[in-house]
Amino acid sequence: MNTVCLIDTSVFLNLLNVPNCNDDKEEVCKSFMEYTALDCTFILPMATILETGNHIAKNGDGGTRRKSAKRFCDSVKAAFNGEAPWKPSEFPKSREVMNWIDSFPDLAGQNKSVTKTGEGTSFADLSIIQDYKKCIKKFSMAEIFIWSLDSDLKFYQYRPQPRP
Repeated sequence: MNTVCLIDTSVFLNLLNVPNCNDDKEEVCKSFMEYTALDCTFILPMATILETGNHIAKNGDGGTRRKSAKRFCDSVKAAFNGEAPWKPSEFPKSREVMNWIDSFPDLAGQNKSVTKTGEGTSFADLSIIQDYKKCIKKFSMAEIFIWSLDSDLKFYQYRPQPRP
């Protein structure tokens, strides 16, 4: 395994071709094919699954939501069954979530970035960042990154240090 990619909601919505959330579909699909050709391992974080479902449930008329929800369910089930190009992250234990909760007020209160001064880090993003940190521990010799269209998350990139 050379590269591990955590898929953010912004990317997953495009891969699933969810109407009104798929403006970058062509670019995302092209990148997906390139990453696949490089034998990248794709991880689907719990937060991505939950947030994608939320976006679908709020999007369009009932028929549109139903069709998108069907694609979503098929894709997530396939991930859990080992039949998709991505696999779900390990869902966190209660103790892990309790630790995240303790750090959340500070992260929510800080500006997300210099360009996003009206928002802090969401709890969903915090959980994706924690998944990223777990991957670094688990796959320390692999390159690891969060694939996101969100300018804040896409800066999470890990490259192993060469051994002397």
